[in-house]
Amino acid sequence: MSMKVLYLPIGRKTFDLEAGEIQRKKSSEMLNELGIEVIEPEGILTSPDDLNDFLKAIAKDDIGVSIYQSVTFADGEFVETLIKQVEAPVMVWSIREPSINGRLRLNSLTGGNSTSHVLKCAKHPYSFLFGNPEEAQIRGRLKKYLKVQQMIQDLKQFKIGVIGEHPPGFFFSGTDEEMLHKQLGVEVKSVDLMKAFEESKKLSEGEWEHAIDRAQQQVIGLNRNDETVQRFAQFTTYVESVVNKENLSGLAIRCWPEFFNELGAAACSTLSQFTEDGIVSSCESDIHGSVSMFILQQMSGGKAPYLGDMVHVNEASNSVVFWHCGAGAYSLAHPDQGAKPGVHPNRKLGFTMEFGLKPGQVTMFRVSYTPDGYRLLVMRGNALDTPKRFNGTSVEVELETEINDTLYSLMEEGFEPHYALVYEDVVEELVELGRQLDLETIVYTKD
Repeated sequence: MSMKVLYLPIGRKTFDLEAGEIQRKKSSEMLNELGIEVIEPEGILTSPDDLNDFLKAIAKDDIGVSIYQSVTFADGEFVETLIKQVEAPVMVWSIREPSINGRLRLNSLTGGNSTSHVLKCAKHPYSFLFGNPEEAQIRGRLKKYLKVQQMIQDLKQFKIGVIGEHPPGFFFSGTDEEMLHKQLGVEVKSVDLMKAFEESKKLSEGEWEHAIDRAQQQVIGLNRNDETVQRFAQFTTYVESVVNKENLSGLAIRCWPEFFNELGAAACSTLSQFTEDGIVSSCESDIHGSVSMFILQQMSGGKAPYLGDMVHVNEASNSVVFWHCGAGAYSLAHPDQGAKPGVHPNRKLGFTMEFGLKPGQVTMFRVSYTPDGYRLLVMRGNALDTPKRFNGTSVEVELETEINDTLYSLMEEGFEPHYALVYEDVVEELVELGRQLDLETIVYTKD
């Protein structure tokens, strides 16, 4: 479903409305080409009363963003009228003067400046945009801004299934459910792990064999007669029913020791398949890890994210290795080797994923939590075309910032040891997300 955007061209009759109307029409055309639903008046609104009448005549509940365009200078009454009726964040847009020398025909920039001040004082979320609608940078900035606003809406619909509590001592995997919902809108649904094991074992082959069929589409050399493969299929099928019943968009699963002791199989393959198919899944019941993966998935247009520990530093290549026991979406595998089945490096039970990740530009990210509240970690790097460094799944990433400075900074900041990663540059979007959510955002990039 496309986002509903309220476009409000605002101006005063004392300025050159004829020149302003040209920009309004161009702006309207550009916005309607972005694949969004645009709610707009037929012309420039020239008084707070006109704006008020227009707002009263439209449905306001589902508006995701208000684009307030200062076609000409206009005082703070206009935007004050807007935010009293529409809760959505505001994009303040000022356009360029149509001519230099002589009369100041629009004074749009001052209008945007004044409007931004009103919004800041009202503590209403807003961003600023400067330029004309035909400029490529305007279209690009708008797209990124709208993507961030869509992300905020998606988080409010994000429901994560937590299957089993996190292992003892893995404090970073837990969450304050009330604070998580208040800050990000995320809802948590607890699922009994032992019940999941029991119910999955009751399923008939006809009910679970589709899960193996699905895995065989991308996992090279999978033995469907292996008992651990069948356990994977049973558990995956049961969790599918929970996902559908509870309308879950993500999972955080306690993977040890119960999976090995009670089910006789590794959780890694279940996590991998769900993440590949769009239900982001973290191991060790890492709730914020799953939220981080979801944000990267949505920001990248649906690409499968990865979640790993930072386990090795290579100063020679200014790189670190991210690794985990055997979880990784199938499509992340290096194309020369592909996704292959294996056994857990410590427990020697299958089935897990065995591959090095593909090369390419990546963004690393974490929704982090401390007693002081939420914050965001954002890094950018280049996944190298190097051999798999450790058993399980892993990727070596050359960072943009100096490796030891970054390493020590991460430790001094006390970030959690699970890092989400996606093959897309979404650094600017994540920084804007932090700004819109009023969260401290710590960035490690060369820019």
